[in-house]
Amino acid sequence: MSELLNNLNSAQKQAVIHENGPLLILAGAGTGKTTVITSKIAHLILEKNYPADSILALTFTEKAAAEMEERVDRLLPLGYADLWISTFHSFAERILKEHALEIGLPNDFKLLTSTEQWLLVRKNLDLFNLDYYRPLGNPTKFIHALLKLFSRAKDENISSEQYLDYAGNLKLNTDNIEFIKRSAEKMLPEDLQGLANEEIAKQLEISHAYHIYQKLLLENNALDFGDLINYTLKLFQTRKGALAKYREQFKYILVDEFQDTNYAQYELVKLLAAPKNNLAVVGDDDQAIYKFRGASISNILQFKRDFPEAQEILLTDNYRSSQNILDLSYKFIQRNNPDRLEYKLSEIGKGLSKKLISHLDKTGGIEHLHNQTLIGEVETVVNKIISLYNQSKEINWSDFAILVRANSSADDFCYALDQAKVPYLFLASKGLYQKQLILDLLSWFRLLDDYHESSAMYRVINFATWKINHEDIIKLNYWARRKGWSLYEICAKNQLLPDISDAARKKLDLIIKLLANHLPLATAGKKPTKLIQLFLEQSGYLKMLTHKDLIENRRELNYLNQFYKKAQQFEKDSPIHDLNAFLELIEMELEAGEEGNLPNDAENDSPDTVKVMTIHASKGLEFKYVFIANMVDKKFPSIGRSEALELPTALVKELLPEGDAHLQEERRLFYVAMTRAKEGLYFSSATNYGGARPKKVSRFLIELSEDGFNLSPDALKETDDFEKIKVKTKEAPDATANSSIPKKFSFTQLKAFENCPYQYRFAHILKIPIKGKPQFSFGKTMHSTMQKFFLLVRTRAGSAQSDIFGNGKKEPHMSWEEAKKLYEESFIDDWYPDEKIKKEYYQRGLKSLKVFFDDWQGNKKNAEDLECGFTLKIAKDVSIGGAIDRIDKIGEEFKIIDYKTGNPKDKLTAEDKEQLLIYQMAAQEVLGKPVKELAFYYFEGNKEMSFIGNEKELEKLKEKIISTVEEIKVGDFTAKPEKEKCKWCDFKNICDYA
Repeated sequence: MSELLNNLNSAQKQAVIHENGPLLILAGAGTGKTTVITSKIAHLILEKNYPADSILALTFTEKAAAEMEERVDRLLPLGYADLWISTFHSFAERILKEHALEIGLPNDFKLLTSTEQWLLVRKNLDLFNLDYYRPLGNPTKFIHALLKLFSRAKDENISSEQYLDYAGNLKLNTDNIEFIKRSAEKMLPEDLQGLANEEIAKQLEISHAYHIYQKLLLENNALDFGDLINYTLKLFQTRKGALAKYREQFKYILVDEFQDTNYAQYELVKLLAAPKNNLAVVGDDDQAIYKFRGASISNILQFKRDFPEAQEILLTDNYRSSQNILDLSYKFIQRNNPDRLEYKLSEIGKGLSKKLISHLDKTGGIEHLHNQTLIGEVETVVNKIISLYNQSKEINWSDFAILVRANSSADDFCYALDQAKVPYLFLASKGLYQKQLILDLLSWFRLLDDYHESSAMYRVINFATWKINHEDIIKLNYWARRKGWSLYEICAKNQLLPDISDAARKKLDLIIKLLANHLPLATAGKKPTKLIQLFLEQSGYLKMLTHKDLIENRRELNYLNQFYKKAQQFEKDSPIHDLNAFLELIEMELEAGEEGNLPNDAENDSPDTVKVMTIHASKGLEFKYVFIANMVDKKFPSIGRSEALELPTALVKELLPEGDAHLQEERRLFYVAMTRAKEGLYFSSATNYGGARPKKVSRFLIELSEDGFNLSPDALKETDDFEKIKVKTKEAPDATANSSIPKKFSFTQLKAFENCPYQYRFAHILKIPIKGKPQFSFGKTMHSTMQKFFLLVRTRAGSAQSDIFGNGKKEPHMSWEEAKKLYEESFIDDWYPDEKIKKEYYQRGLKSLKVFFDDWQGNKKNAEDLECGFTLKIAKDVSIGGAIDRIDKIGEEFKIIDYKTGNPKDKLTAEDKEQLLIYQMAAQEVLGKPVKELAFYYFEGNKEMSFIGNEKELEKLKEKIISTVEEIKVGDFTAKPEKEKCKWCDFKNICDYA
């Protein structure tokens, strides 16, 4: 631990060792805030002896939470219990899953995405009784605006009932309506009164719609993201037992990116931290860029008011950027005074400077690149990137980033990079439905839905996997038009056409045959996931993508996985699972403006590529050279647009800034973009973007010039001459780089590699979707049933939320009808080949549960822990993660139970025992629970097979795990085919070695 502290500067060290009471850490860009947070967690666990699960760390993205957990894992020499490092929403969801019933919510609720919210409202639009907000020509026009307003209300912890009360209490008095007061100077009194009446009617309509929306959510067993925070707040405010439980558990709370919290999130944290207030928040008001998502920049200022005794620690030592880049950025952001924290504190005599001090000993390059046209701007940026790349073998493509204000501005740069043969990755969070592979799959689906849809057929015959000559395709189109047939009919009758090549005829016959095989499956209601798998395998498309580990193939496989998950989620949520319903959902999503979520991992996806992304997406990243594009008026800063529907000022609880809120937000965004750069910062602009008028350079560049920055001379003169620079060839990076090796392994991953490294490659590196099997669905059903069973027993017997009524602990109780209902709710209706087999599995599970239940009635066992997560450190760089199904307490010791749906074995082999032996080590070394017994519980026959591992067995298993992980890290995934293994492999149809 002392070594860890020695690697910190004095301010970081001070933040890490602070223990009692509130702490505000103001962490400027590149000052190592994640290092501080993770070191602080490790310090609390190792030096202050806090249990790992007594520390709650909250952040805003799943990626940030995963990175934080990974860093903590590296700092802890031993394993640990399930860390509570998560996003705010994941934390609230976890709490509600266990306690929702206590506030009248279902604990198996579904969390809706923004598109699913839109679809819910659209399907039930008639229930909303909208007038102003349902124009006849476009009845769905205001759905997004209404949902955004509801979300904004939830950010402020305003319930639908509170909104109804507000609207109902509005009086016909202009003093109550702020915006009318500001705009009504020249109105006659009667006009003013009419406007007031109209506004009141609108607010009544909105409040009623909000109420109906909340009611619809509950009726559909659903919550949205805002509900997660607000209902958790409600739980803690109304169920003192639940609040006391988590206050007792969480001895210390840390909040990362505190400037991005909203009012409700901050209220939740304050409530949970009281009364000891061991609360550390880390943030930087100059990097608050998520106001559009409801973030309240005032929370940092409010923290000072709520906790006047809080210790303040300022991190200003920057380890990222050169000093001249930092100085220019600091001068610029000061233009947001007086609404910055630095300025506010100086006003009350608490002077502090947020000026960042660089620890780099070089001067960075800062330059303005200006051209007459957009094409010229793009060419100049790409040429500059190539020129810098060519300077040294030490410079990689991944050292460069092009940052744009909006996704739409990225296309020109992506096209130019592609033309220059520069590898790039456009990191957008949306746009899955526009990717080539997904468009191909959707075209195939549309063809199965209606094989006479010629546009879909045209795309299908153009698939790269067929390699049909383009001249043949032109001829097919010609004959279809001439004969008035669909393109499908022409392709099916290609033998009648005189001038089609023999190679094309063979491919066309193959396509028609494939369609003939798949059409009956689609008509019979085959699930989309199964149709995806069949097409990918039988068309050769999947083999084409997995044959070579190319960057573009890896990217396409990521898109495939995202789309496959979408289809899986549809099958899980929808009562109708057929292809037609899935296509209808996609069409409705497209109507709602949904573009499809994209996997987004700047570091691990295609590692050596130029990154093109929005400035928002660049938050938390850093690059050697940063290009900020389109620095012209109305593009950056963008034009401030008010929301279509605004939350009334009277309902807003956060402190609002004094100045121009939009301009201040844009300035902070520009500051974030500038501070991503390490050694080179480049601003690009042009005079002509295709509009009627020439563009002026951005006011932000003018402000920089006032601080001493020299604008490009070309901004004042025309220039359009370009000589394209060619890329010097360097050794290409390996696309199967170690970025694919996980930081933490599971037992399943280790067994897959042991079975066959090539199988491991398919399953855990390329992540190829696999066909489900009846036993998988059945196994998940039984596990879920047992989880719910013991959770309900434990809630009734031991949680005594009943204690708030003064009652003692109750005996565990459960009726067979209740247990059966849990089974019915948990039954996964998926991957059964036919109705007969599904019924057989259903009856088999019900029979097993009845035998278990009757046995349980005699002993009334209660579980000590369920689905207990852990990370077990086997060696310094070898961690195993997992979750134990159930832990029972036997006296002062514990029994670990793992559920099995297969038939009991006569005798367990050493390999059979490995999973439970890992659990034994985790329970003893991580959870601190001495293990008396390990048991596989077989539902078939209600039978247990018990054993306990000795020291020799445990040590031998550790050595085996270390050896396997070392082999995986080498990256050699050579196939080890064996007839019997290949026979049952999920990837036999696309494997070259099967």
